[in-house]
Amino acid sequence: MSGHSKWSTIKHQKEANDRARGKMFSKLSRAITVAIREGGGETDPEINYKLRIAIDRAKEVNMPKSNIERAIERASGKGADQLESIRFEGYAPFGVGLIIEAITDNRQRTVQEIKNLIEKKGGSIASPGAVAYNFSPKGQILVEKKPDAEEQILSLMEIADVEDLSEEEQFIEIITSKDKLTFLTNQVKKAGFEVSSSSLVMVPKTEVPITEVDKAKKIIDFIEKLENHDDVQSVFANFDIPVDVLKKLSN
Repeated sequence: MSGHSKWSTIKHQKEANDRARGKMFSKLSRAITVAIREGGGETDPEINYKLRIAIDRAKEVNMPKSNIERAIERASGKGADQLESIRFEGYAPFGVGLIIEAITDNRQRTVQEIKNLIEKKGGSIASPGAVAYNFSPKGQILVEKKPDAEEQILSLMEIADVEDLSEEEQFIEIITSKDKLTFLTNQVKKAGFEVSSSSLVMVPKTEVPITEVDKAKKIIDFIEKLENHDDVQSVFANFDIPVDVLKKLSN
């Protein structure tokens, strides 16, 4: 597993704490509302796959059913018209490429705040397409790893539409095409596996190696600052930090 993939699983574990969940509820409510609005008002998750993914993500962090229902209802209200998705491309320190996905009710404010945050931390904003060409949209599924991990991997390899598998300390990561994410998630569950996370991701085609602890810390701090912004939904980057260096940072 690459350093960036390992970081995504560490981040997933961090989201499990109560403080992180509270902030996630607000972000996921927006994601649900925007998925409906951008899906032409379709509120059936079996038809609107982006809504299905947003709802599944909300359930993963134990978001109350009432919160999910309110977010769906909000999609037909006046406030929903003000929400829109924005994608930023840029660079973190050391030439690490970034794709930042946000949802905002004030485009001008969010653009200025993200730009200031990136530049203050030693990065820069890039023009559309300058970074995205190096990423591929994919579906990512994290499966809870059991003691018989080798048997799990062999079984998962037999399921159709699995493009790639990698093993981490607590999870097995599955990569598939973005269009097959919902279908494959259901297939994995039907096969008896416990799915911890199912989400759309941007997978880098090439990575920037970051092997020094101080540089790795600077990159992780940079990414976390962006992720903590209220409007930011996801941050994808093409750094590759060795697992032993990441362990030193996470301890």
